[in-house]
Parts: sequence; structure tokens; C-alpha cells
Amino acid sequence: MNNIVIVGAGKIGSTIAGMLAATGDYRVTLVDRSAAQLAAAEVPAGVETLELDIAADGTLEAALAGKFAVLSAAPFHLTTRIAEATANAGVHYLDLTEDVVSTRRVKELARSGKSAFIPQCGLAPGFISIVANDLASRFDTLESVRMRVGALPQYPSNALNYNLTWSTDGVINEYCEPCEAIVEGELIEVPPLEEREEFSLDGVTYEAFNTSGGLGTLAETLKGKVRTLNYRTIRYPGHAAIMKALLNDLGLRHRRDVLKDIFESALPATLQDVVIVFVTVSGRRNGRLLQETYANKIYSQRVGNQVRSAIQVTTASGICAVLDMLADGSLPATGFVKQEDIALDAFLANRFGRAYAQHEMVSRLAS
Repeated sequence: MNNIVIVGAGKIGSTIAGMLAATGDYRVTLVDRSAAQLAAAEVPAGVETLELDIAADGTLEAALAGKFAVLSAAPFHLTTRIAEATANAGVHYLDLTEDVVSTRRVKELARSGKSAFIPQCGLAPGFISIVANDLASRFDTLESVRMRVGALPQYPSNALNYNLTWSTDGVINEYCEPCEAIVEGELIEVPPLEEREEFSLDGVTYEAFNTSGGLGTLAETLKGKVRTLNYRTIRYPGHAAIMKALLNDLGLRHRRDVLKDIFESALPATLQDVVIVFVTVSGRRNGRLLQETYANKIYSQRVGNQVRSAIQVTTASGICAVLDMLADGSLPATGFVKQEDIALDAFLANRFGRAYAQHEMVSRLAS
């Protein structure tokens, strides 16, 4: 039985703890600095909880002693601290961060580390890169890779057409930070909330726009191999315009704490959500220009005795599947491991990865 530490007892962290503990293959300790958060966490019996301020020198290192791995489900600004403590403790490291700067630091630590460092193990970045790389591998040469992901309420009821289904800090961060993209073969940064587009899927109209972090390391991997590569977040129409007014016109991009308070006091959470994964790749195979598309919708579902939102299920399943593959030797035990290094078939065959596979609807279109 592998001993696992999960940092962060929020919605995602508690879901991960429950999923891993239910297998009987992992001994789980859930860590958070808030006693109230730990008490409120919906985890099964057998999950140990530990109130701990990880910012204090040496505290996290001590908690990691003798453990197999640490999984970070903490806010993005704690990623670097957790990764550094993990390197000092010599255990494996996995996280869910979308923050580009934090991931660069994780990569630096992996160069001299004695364990595996696997960041961005959630939905986007995460599963989206596994899918995109799988589609891209089927072409002789690539023209474009377009990645779209959204976590949306099934029944929107406000002007933003949005409910809180994920980390508020993470949402605001991806709306504010520069976004990587490959344009005409060059890796550049593009502004968030821009390059808005509309598309329809199953009769529903959506908008998509630039957000930060969703590409993960795929931009670096495909640099020099593709003409166009971009990632955009999916929302219902009208969302981007309001967010631009809040962040730019009202200046709340410089007062993120204020925006977070507004969101958390005004936007209700919901378990009735849907996650949309939509990837389109075009390129040449045997001299023909072809296109392949992956489309998948995942809804909230029961996990054990509790109903979990779609974003909880997909994010937690992603990191749990990667942990399983690390534990059984399917992934390297040392160094920096990219999401696109993970085979899609192996991921979907995993007991946690099946959360995606059972809803899979893949459409491959030739043009």
C-alpha cells in the first residue's frame, strides 16, 4: 500500500482522497492549514487529516518523510512551495496547476530531483494534452491543433452564464495571465479573453476565448512541428464580454482578492455541470489533408456514496490515473514527465481514466 499525501482539502482534494482511499491500494493523508476545511471535507473513513501550515519551514518536508508521493490540489500560488518541499523529501510529485510560471519551476527541480515530477495532471492542462498529442501522432505532418475545454453549469441562471465549479483563484488566474500559442509556426504569447469564437455542439451554441495555461507543455513539444496551436476556454455566449469589463474597465485584474470575494459571494456552486472536451487536429497523411476531431461531454455523477460535479470527477480522475500509472511502473520514476508522454489508450484503460472513457464520443472527420 502506497502512502500518499494530498495538499488541499477543497472540493478537488477531497474528491481525490475519496477516490484513492476507496481502492484500498493507497493510505491517504489529507493536509490543509484550515481545521474548518478539513472538518468539512467529505472523505471516507480511513483518510487521515493533518492540519498543517505548509509555508512554515520544514513542516511539509516532515509530513512527506517516507511517503510515496504528494499530490497538490492547493491554490496555484502554493505550487512552488510544495514542489520544493517534495524535491527535498525525495518523493514523487503530481499537481493540477494551470500556472505557467510554477510549472517552469517544477521543471527546474526535476533536473536534479531523484523522483518523478508530473505537473498539470488534471483536465486542462492534463487530459486535453493527452488527447491532442494522440490525434497529432496520427499525421505525417501537422497543420493545426485546436484545443477547447469548458466546465459549465447545465442550467445557467445569471448574466455570466456561470457557476463556481472549480478553484476561484485558478479561474481568475487563467483569465489574467498571458497565453501561449503557436501562430504561423512561431511560439508567442497572446492576451487572455481575446480571439473569441463561436461554435455549436449538439445544438448548443458556445463561445471560446484565450485563457492561460491550458496548453501545458504541449506548445514546447510541438514547436517547429505545427503551424497553428492554441487553447481556448469554452463558455456560454456573453461571458467573455462581462469578464473583460470587470477585469479591464473596472481594473479588477489588479485587485484579484476583490474579484474573488465578489465571485464567491454572488455566484453559487453547483453539482449540475458538464465538462466539454473538444479537440480538432488537421494535417497531412499519405499526401492528403485530413482532419480528426475528438468531442466528449462528461456530466456530474455518483462517486461512492456522493454525487460529484463533472469538474471534480474529471480533474480528480486525471491525477489519480497518472498516480496509478506511476505506481505500476508505466511512467518514469525520475525526471520531468509531460502529460503528452502519456498514451491515451493506457490512460482510458486505467480504472480512474474510465471516468472519461465511459462517456467518450469520438468523431473523426476526413476532409
